[in-house]
Amino acid sequence: MGKKKTRLSVLITTLVCLVVIIVLITNDLLINYATGERLKENIEEKAVIISRTMAKSEWVINGLQNKDEEKHIQEYTNEISRSTDLTFIVVMDMNGIRKSHPNSELIGKPFVGGDEDTVLEQGIEHISISEGTLGDSLRAFSPIFNGDGEQIGAVSVGISLQEINDVIYNNHISNLISSIVGLIIGILGAWFIARYIKRILFGLEPFQIAKMLKERSATLESAREGIITIDTDHKITIVNKAAMKVFEKAGITESPVGKSVEQVLPHSHLEEILESKQPAMDVEQKINGVTILANRMPIVVNDEVVGAISTFRDLTELKQLAKQLSGVKLYAEALRAQSHEFMNKLHVINGMVTTKSYDELDDYIKQIVNQRNEELNHVVKNVKDSILAGFLLGKLSDARERDVNLQIDIAEEIPAVPDNQVVHKLITVIGNLIDNAIDAIISKENRTIDMYVSYKNDWLYIGIQDYGVGIDENTQQQMFQKGYSTKGNNRGYGLYLVKQSVEALGGSLRFETLEAGTIFEVEVPYKIRRDIR
Repeated sequence: MGKKKTRLSVLITTLVCLVVIIVLITNDLLINYATGERLKENIEEKAVIISRTMAKSEWVINGLQNKDEEKHIQEYTNEISRSTDLTFIVVMDMNGIRKSHPNSELIGKPFVGGDEDTVLEQGIEHISISEGTLGDSLRAFSPIFNGDGEQIGAVSVGISLQEINDVIYNNHISNLISSIVGLIIGILGAWFIARYIKRILFGLEPFQIAKMLKERSATLESAREGIITIDTDHKITIVNKAAMKVFEKAGITESPVGKSVEQVLPHSHLEEILESKQPAMDVEQKINGVTILANRMPIVVNDEVVGAISTFRDLTELKQLAKQLSGVKLYAEALRAQSHEFMNKLHVINGMVTTKSYDELDDYIKQIVNQRNEELNHVVKNVKDSILAGFLLGKLSDARERDVNLQIDIAEEIPAVPDNQVVHKLITVIGNLIDNAIDAIISKENRTIDMYVSYKNDWLYIGIQDYGVGIDENTQQQMFQKGYSTKGNNRGYGLYLVKQSVEALGGSLRFETLEAGTIFEVEVPYKIRRDIR
């Protein structure tokens, strides 16, 4: 018995409640924090401005310098405190003795808090939070100087921290009330929206619609043929995965859904199907150089044409596979790498000649010659098939160009074979395995690939090992399938071609993922030419 599905109205109401509650909590925390910080900054700024003003007041300066004027300090500070809603304004002399205080009984006594030393001893402004006779407060201190620039005291302006906490609490209550009201409105709105949505969906619940869409989507995406549909306005409505692969090959990377078919595919002729209402079968068509074989049919609902559909297959894929299987592409890439490496070295030699660095040039040429001789001696001496030997030398150049250390160990002399197709298939196998190994280590510190080749009793053994991250189990299950790749679109032919080539030669392919890297082992029949040793 299937699990009971939740109704749309319940889902929407629950979602709205969760969203509003999360917003409520987040909003409350952020607003409280922001309000506290902003209020603290405003209070600090206010306290600093008032303390500076008081420090420059003639009443305060005269009161500190003249004993007879001292009484005016208390009167002046009390008046300022009342008009600015400050907790206190305390003026003190250089000994920290109060000359003003909200509690007149504390005048003449030392300032309490211990945070006045900085302004009295160093004569600089500062802000602190400390506990005094009036409780915890935020205090701003400013030095007081006479007309000669000599410090004669300091002023401390304080605001109670309790006032800040009261403001934050009041904001918290207001925010809570508004959030609760919003929650109630959201629940009612969600209920009405759910009823409206269900009405326009013909009474179907979301899980029923989802089931229908999943079935349709699975059907479209499982088809190997590309599928594209348009409506009566010539707008593209459906494009499946197989169709997108063909479009991407043709340079159409953006999703064409919603666009005019004439704009995306000018020669699709689907608009003609809408007008003629007649199908067109097995029509060859080109999309930006990609050849497809298409079938086009009108979509009829209730005896009315509501659109058109085209299904098609890529005819260029077989041509591409044939080129890959022949090994021509890999061999050409190896030759290109050799040519590119040779040109780079010529540029270096030309630069050294231009700068007249003859000693360095001599060492560089010797290094190139020694390296080349070692490779030639090892590869050409042991690989008697000139095509295969040239390909291996090209892969060595390609690896160096990509900063990879490719080590080729040839255990025994590899004789030539009379059938060049065997060599081409070996080039496909070796080339793709080396390229995959390079991709596996290109971002690693250890960029080494070990390859060994051995020939015994008309069998050729090849092993290629990298020191990358290995292959996960999911990839191992699919990596030999055509088109499967973890490297992006238009990939996934390498290991498929390796497997096809090894099987065509009547050999076997094994692999093993180690703690660091992967090793592929190939063994194939290798019937030699007896006239060449």
